[in-house]
Amino acid sequence: MKHARASILVGLALAVALPCSRAGRVAAATETDVVAKHGAVVSVALEASETGVKILERGGNAVDAAVATALALAVTYPQAGNLGGGGFMMVHHARLGQTACVEYRETAPGAATPELFKQLTPTSRGMLSAGVPGTVRGLALAHARFGRLPWKELVEPSVRLAEDGFVLDAHQARALNGFVQHARDYAEAVRVFSKPDGSAWETGDRFVQKDLAATLRVIGDQGPDAFYTGTIADKIVAEMQAGGGLITRGDLAAYQANIRQPIHGSYRGWDVFAPPPPSSGGVALVEMLNMLESFDLAAQGRTSAAATHTLIEVMRRAYFDRAMALGDPAYTAVPVARLTSQAYARQEAETIAPDHATPSAELGSALLAAAEGENTTHFSVVDAEGNAVSNTYTLQDIYGSYVVVRGAGFLLNNEMTDFNLHPGRTDRSGEIGTAPNVVEPGKRMLSSQTPTLVLRDGKVRLVTGSPGGRTIINTVLNMVLNVTEFGMTVRDAVDAPRMHQQWFPDVTRIEAGRVSDTTRTELEALGHHFEVAPRLGDAHSIWIDPQTGLRHGAADRRIRGSAAGY
Repeated sequence: MKHARASILVGLALAVALPCSRAGRVAAATETDVVAKHGAVVSVALEASETGVKILERGGNAVDAAVATALALAVTYPQAGNLGGGGFMMVHHARLGQTACVEYRETAPGAATPELFKQLTPTSRGMLSAGVPGTVRGLALAHARFGRLPWKELVEPSVRLAEDGFVLDAHQARALNGFVQHARDYAEAVRVFSKPDGSAWETGDRFVQKDLAATLRVIGDQGPDAFYTGTIADKIVAEMQAGGGLITRGDLAAYQANIRQPIHGSYRGWDVFAPPPPSSGGVALVEMLNMLESFDLAAQGRTSAAATHTLIEVMRRAYFDRAMALGDPAYTAVPVARLTSQAYARQEAETIAPDHATPSAELGSALLAAAEGENTTHFSVVDAEGNAVSNTYTLQDIYGSYVVVRGAGFLLNNEMTDFNLHPGRTDRSGEIGTAPNVVEPGKRMLSSQTPTLVLRDGKVRLVTGSPGGRTIINTVLNMVLNVTEFGMTVRDAVDAPRMHQQWFPDVTRIEAGRVSDTTRTELEALGHHFEVAPRLGDAHSIWIDPQTGLRHGAADRRIRGSAAGY
């Protein structure tokens, strides 16, 4: 296989050429790439990736490393790493031959009603925008079901990172300065994230978070109940009462994360596993891959007009189905089996005309009369035993609700804006008002998060995922196709320019270089509309070479990111 042969050559060359540290870690030529014999972690922050690898070196498995990495990101990447948000974790347990989804999506408070939330917009901040957080329960559930090392040992590295601080790079210094300016109306956020002397953060400054360290220490000592029924819960409820929020002690105590059966699809002999509802990611991804089996994209060429036209049409149809049918399965009947069936895919593929684009309004004109936040973060983990974790979690928008729980040092999400805020109103701008994702008490808002595991012959080969709001699913589709259909190495697959079509607005977003000017002209003649996006997602991924067993970690260069391994 083309991609396997290429990765073997790269892996052997790097394994020979790169020196090893005393701990046995393979040193990468840059922080964005690593080739490792035993285990690897790829995330947006160097400190978090290294934290995960240290857990692997101590004998922890991939889930242990994922828990430690996620908590470290809550310290080092507060834009999206979190205690006050939620997400999805895909886990493959090699010895058991089991793949599972740990779902820890936020829920609507018990007092939430559609009428109350009509005043919000897709970018609203503040108390009312916060859903009941799921991250701490989700990480604890993953650890209880699949972990190995003691819980406290996994929390301790993040305690130290918050207590002692970490050195800011240029990106993080700029991000903190920008946040402090934008959050001027949120006194606790300004206090926690400002430089102590009031000056601007600079590269090389040390960012210390004493309140967050104390919160993490309590979570380490007392477990997740401290967050949902103990002293941390008291602080969350006090914050809600002081600011007019909805989350109550009962909401926190009732919150549960879930082990869910993943969405499973097969694409040209590859097994693809991704999260089920309340994520739309797995259903849409498998639906698109099923449709694409009717076409020979490799023969057409990845950047050809024919292949690009087909991809756009497949994306358009899957995102229409996403808007029409997907939501929290506890509140609406989600037709998962139909949407992910081969028969349905063939039926849909037959509606794709090779000589013209399908106007998006034709798919759902009867509906016509907001985008999910893009500041999510994704990381990938593989251990020496072949266990793997693909984890995506979020606060929704950058720095979430801007609400920092006083005395606790962490941000709350603004995930309530992920519901369809204006029931019955779906328009050409991309706002969706369909019933399955309308606010209800206790409901989990629909997500696009798509942490994905790709297996061959029962063994994990690709671990991938991305942030990016509604673009997430298509970023993952691009990654899966780049590896399985077009035979790219993981580095080339991550670097390759991407594209995204989401039904409405009826425009396809492309990264520079995705299609040539000539091809774009051909596609526009078919009726497609384009705009150039500065970037689409950041897919921190790992490829396991089937011949050498080497773990190839590739951080996405579109954003700061780091790969570590040993």
